[in-house]
Amino acid sequence: QVQLVESGGGLVQAGGSLRLSCAASGRTISNYVMGWFRQAPGKEREFVAAINWSGGSTSYADSVKGRFTISRDNAKNTVNLQMNSLRPEDTAIYYCAAKYWLLFTSPSEVSYWGQGTQVAVSS
Repeated sequence: QVQLVESGGGLVQAGGSLRLSCAASGRTISNYVMGWFRQAPGKEREFVAAINWSGGSTSYADSVKGRFTISRDNAKNTVNLQMNSLRPEDTAIYYCAAKYWLLFTSPSEVSYWGQGTQVAVSS
């Protein structure tokens, strides 16, 4: 079992930045693909970003490319999401996600979820 706990959410003005962190426990995440999804009110959960076990391969949703950066520190069992140039449409609950070895872009492919952290961007 892998437990994931997110932190770093909050309220920010449009154009601002936030850094989300996800701390993993229970197992080392060095062999896990890690990622982030988000869910806005009334909408389905959607893929944001993912990073492979080594950090050498990343993928992003088109809506966040060039603004968000995912990174990981396997020694600390953490994954981060740096979010710059935030927009009101980025407002959502952000969830940390993990799956052993295999890449994912769909919520149905994820094995472990965090509880989520709220991000609100005001215009």
